[in-house]
Amino acid sequence: MAEFIFWMCLLLPVYAYVGYPLLLTLLAPLFPAWRHTPAPPLNVSVVIAAHNEARHIEHKLRTLLAQDYRPATLQIILASDGSTDDTVARARTVDDPRITVLDLPRQGKAATLNAGVAQSSGDILVFTDADNQWSLDTLGHLLAPLNDPQVGACAGHMVIPVTGGGLSVGDSLYRHYEGWLRRVENRTGCMVSADGALLALRRELFENVPAEVNDDFFLSTCAPAKFKRIVYVPEAQVIDHGVDDADKQFRRRQRVTVGGLQSLAQRRELLNPLKHGLYALALISHKLIRRLAPVLLLPLLLSNFWLWDDHGFYRLSLLAQLLGYAAAVAGLLDSQHRLPKPFRLAAFLLVTLAGMSIGLWQFLRGQRYAQWNPEQNR
Repeated sequence: MAEFIFWMCLLLPVYAYVGYPLLLTLLAPLFPAWRHTPAPPLNVSVVIAAHNEARHIEHKLRTLLAQDYRPATLQIILASDGSTDDTVARARTVDDPRITVLDLPRQGKAATLNAGVAQSSGDILVFTDADNQWSLDTLGHLLAPLNDPQVGACAGHMVIPVTGGGLSVGDSLYRHYEGWLRRVENRTGCMVSADGALLALRRELFENVPAEVNDDFFLSTCAPAKFKRIVYVPEAQVIDHGVDDADKQFRRRQRVTVGGLQSLAQRRELLNPLKHGLYALALISHKLIRRLAPVLLLPLLLSNFWLWDDHGFYRLSLLAQLLGYAAAVAGLLDSQHRLPKPFRLAAFLLVTLAGMSIGLWQFLRGQRYAQWNPEQNR
């Protein structure tokens, strides 16, 4: 029994994080490569939900206005979710008729996004955050795949530079890993979802975002829900922030896990392979098994202790686990950041997996996160 538990608890996480991407990498050459021509002039509405983003909002609005892509019409909607700083006042200093500023009461990100979309008029909705940085060619790259009528949504690529000495090294490496995974998902036609930092969606596919879900996942899956593709556009880049602080990283993983599982519950029809084929299998592998995998690490460790005398492999695997946990704890205790990066990476993994495990427990208990505070992620 201990051996069965050990191998089940080992193989599922290995499949979720390594086996699944490798399988898609092997399958990718069997699928035709996609080529996209430059996007024609489209009617575009950019929607930004913001809460206390006074530091970033002017620069963000001016960057959007300066994009080298020229749409048929451009509308920028800044929807403030009960900001208590001068986000609204600073946004209104950017005097341009293409900008609409909504000063809304505090109601949560989902309701704020819905209110912004209700004021929009574009055929293409672009969702982005106030604090990430665009290049001048970001919008043009993002919209190019929409020449194909089978494409319903486009996802950009988030870059997280390592700016501190803490856990942001893990955030940065994780983005490289996600970039690899999304490339092979994109090649095989089963790109699962997009980041909220940069997402384009055909307006006719939009559905109001329910409270308590991860809005980026829900919005991007509006496309496969209508049997349209999500396309990954690595050339459309935004620069975002990593999280150095372990406590913030832990709380963020809890919130993302709870919201992600709630999102999957809302979109459970997409998990049916008979209806959605390879996309459903990718969604199960990328989003469901990955979120369940961290809770298997404790029974993996305990069963490994039980199997110590059975074979040399089990002794080596137990030592490897214990060394990994020791390195993670050392990385967490290294407040001066004197240890090499692998220790901080191990700390990032431990905090991430622990936060995901607690998030799963919170979801099963019915806990939900209705409010949001972007400052928690910095």
